[in-house]
Amino acid sequence: MKALLTIGAAALWGVSLLAAGSVHGVVEIVSSHDPDVRKHSDYSGVVVWLDPISGAPPAPAAGKAEMIQKGKRFLPHLLAITVGTTVDFPNFDPIFHNAFSNFDGQIFDVGLYPPGTSRSILFRRAGIVRIFCNIHPAMSAVIVVLKSPYFATSDKTGAFTIANLPAGGYRLHIFHERSTQQTLDNLTRTVDVSSSLTEVGKISVSESGYLLLPHKNKYGKDYPPAESGAYSGLKP
Repeated sequence: MKALLTIGAAALWGVSLLAAGSVHGVVEIVSSHDPDVRKHSDYSGVVVWLDPISGAPPAPAAGKAEMIQKGKRFLPHLLAITVGTTVDFPNFDPIFHNAFSNFDGQIFDVGLYPPGTSRSILFRRAGIVRIFCNIHPAMSAVIVVLKSPYFATSDKTGAFTIANLPAGGYRLHIFHERSTQQTLDNLTRTVDVSSSLTEVGKISVSESGYLLLPHKNKYGKDYPPAESGAYSGLKP
């Protein structure tokens, strides 16, 4: 699986001659009902990025990333990329899939395609893209499309590091799919990068107020029951 786009700016755009250091921190997810969080303290999948306060971030080069479909799941479940990245959606299951997104971020529909094939989407603008399968309602994923190349995704311990940052002031932003927008907005802060390592400490990301709501298929209708026979693809 390709992970080149989840480790921040250095691997994709090289090290700037003006790079001064890195930003490191730890996120902690609180008020969660997710078993992995409550029982295993799994704080992975939180996206942290920095936007320069003065001027625009460097334009990212065209990139490639991958979100596979296997075991009736999108893997990885959360993917952070930059604008201009093409994401491949290979189908590794012995059944048909149909990835789509019809609200937020970028609207797309790759159509129904068989096992062993792939479809691709070029993400042209920043936003949060929530992805589903038109055949399997339990399948979901999120792609976070950023203008800034300065980003990282937290690991299971909640740790993140954004490296190769030019000296200056930045606004730090957070995305967690099970937090309200108000919660995420309140976590925005300024960071001054002027040394080799800038610590931002622990950031508590609350899931309070989050509601898991059922989604519709790509036609805006309820999914048919599994036993309806509406899906004629191969059985797993």
